[in-house]
Amino acid sequence: MQLQIYKSIAKILFVLQRCDFFMFPYIKIFGKVITSYTLMAIVGMLVAGIFCVKRSKQVKIDDNDIIVFLLICSIGALIGGHLLYGITNMNWLIKFISNFHKVTSINIFIDCILEIFGGSVFYGGLIGGLIAGFIYAKLKKININLYSYIVVPAIPLFHTFGRLGCFLSGCCYGIESKIGFVYQNALISLANGYRRFPVQLLEAFCNLLIFLLLYFLQKKKKCYGYLLEIYLLIYSFIRFFLEYLRGDSYRGFIFNLSTSQFISILIFAFAIISILFKRIKVNTNISAK
Repeated sequence: MQLQIYKSIAKILFVLQRCDFFMFPYIKIFGKVITSYTLMAIVGMLVAGIFCVKRSKQVKIDDNDIIVFLLICSIGALIGGHLLYGITNMNWLIKFISNFHKVTSINIFIDCILEIFGGSVFYGGLIGGLIAGFIYAKLKKININLYSYIVVPAIPLFHTFGRLGCFLSGCCYGIESKIGFVYQNALISLANGYRRFPVQLLEAFCNLLIFLLLYFLQKKKKCYGYLLEIYLLIYSFIRFFLEYLRGDSYRGFIFNLSTSQFISILIFAFAIISILFKRIKVNTNISAK
């Protein structure tokens, strides 16, 4: 049995070594041209939304309330993702501000803004979404633990589709490798012409496994109040090491670590502190009784 598995893996690696993959960065739908990433992100949002609505009904939460909560989180994620992308383009942002007097038309202004903030960074979206959800929960005085218990598994579920979109578009590409794909018309020209490790597919697979784990814990009613921290711990740990397989360095470095590795460390530490804080709070409440 093990020999058959090894032979199957060897065949897959052999095919990957010889595979020249022509990317599909754009797809035409109803006469409109959109990026493959955008399409997959939309599909991911729909699948994640359906998952959350179904789970909310099972715990007797109004599905309209969960949809509004998801929309607020999505808006925060959209803003956060673009803001962090702009921060990674800090040099361009500084040049734009210092040369603002040379902007002579609204079209030039828009082009510059799109160039600086046009992309998106997942960690920025994650942080923005969490902040937006937390603020909304505080303002509406809803049970943030219950809502996060429903919504958190949808994050890696959405991210799975997002990384598939990255693979199709040729962004977030991997390092040069003997095993992988040769991109021909990726969105980012630097990815083209080299055989690259499909790190996007690996991360999509990891996200799918994380979703299945969180869904299992959710179904078994385990780790209530800690599901977000579990997700943050697992994903930040995986992402830190996946960064070594990434070939795109345009996001910059902090202390010889990629921006995402540095953020991974902060998020990992935040998750541990959050768990400890919650445990102390629970023990304090028990002692008070």
